[in-house]
Amino acid sequence: MPLILTLAVRRTHKNSKLHCMQHDGLKKIENLLTEQGYISEPSIVMSIFLSMQLHKPLLVEGPAGVGKTEIAKVMARALEADLIRLQCYEGLDATHALYEWNYQQQLLHLKILERDPSVSKAAMESEIFGERFLLKRPLLQAISQPQPPVLLIDEIDRSDEEFESFLLEILSDWQITIPEMGTIRAKEPPYVVLTGNRTRELSEALRRRCLYLYIGYPEFDKELAIVRSKVPQIDARLGNQICAFMVELRQMKLEKVPGVAETLDWAQALAALHFDHLDKQIIEDTLGVVLKDWQDMRHVQLSLSQLLDKTGVVSKFDNL
Repeated sequence: MPLILTLAVRRTHKNSKLHCMQHDGLKKIENLLTEQGYISEPSIVMSIFLSMQLHKPLLVEGPAGVGKTEIAKVMARALEADLIRLQCYEGLDATHALYEWNYQQQLLHLKILERDPSVSKAAMESEIFGERFLLKRPLLQAISQPQPPVLLIDEIDRSDEEFESFLLEILSDWQITIPEMGTIRAKEPPYVVLTGNRTRELSEALRRRCLYLYIGYPEFDKELAIVRSKVPQIDARLGNQICAFMVELRQMKLEKVPGVAETLDWAQALAALHFDHLDKQIIEDTLGVVLKDWQDMRHVQLSLSQLLDKTGVVSKFDNL
């Protein structure tokens, strides 16, 4: 066989093998999502796959309650790794994210050591600043694992800009310096998933370091599939009506737009009450499951007849 043809055959075989490996990896992620009742999309599967292959942080943005944190859980299962979660909030600082010393235990141990005259001050200091008194917070836990875990940094946009800047350094170096102990470096950097609800704009520096995925409110068919997967006991007609109502509800100007989590709560509640359809009274009585703001509730109550007309509930089931 000519050399050029031989090289072409080898290259084709290699590309085919790589394609099969990629397909298997994507299929594995898709199957794991399905096993957990997570109704995925190709963009979600591909983002998880690329984040794992490239070992790059994955920034997942979208409204509350659309399944962003589930991404990290799926990655942890796929990698058979531990899941470590850092919940962000306003005022979060390095101390609560990295480590703290167990001062009470240190003081008690110091008093015990002081009773032994043979223990030098240097030995005391070395003893009380040992790892047994170190309280590892999520970031330190993530770089201390023998095998790389999945680190979920949840609602990063709720933290301050100062903490975001500090986080950039950790994401770049994956090492932490503890003055009393020295520098701790990660043997293998963790897999990182950051989530945000867009309550504030994140820095360009953070975005450049991440792969990006946006998850919005689902279309009717996808939300119905989610409801059927998570609430299998629900009546088919009721499930259809709930999802149709939620699609129309999200078109309204609300302070707190309900997510998929509220849809599932509502579906579970109505299924537990053995309802098989929606009507105006049922919606009014259970609206607090879906909406969590009194102005939103008032607005929806005043517009309920129009909402029911749009979803077809009144016209089809008015006589039930």
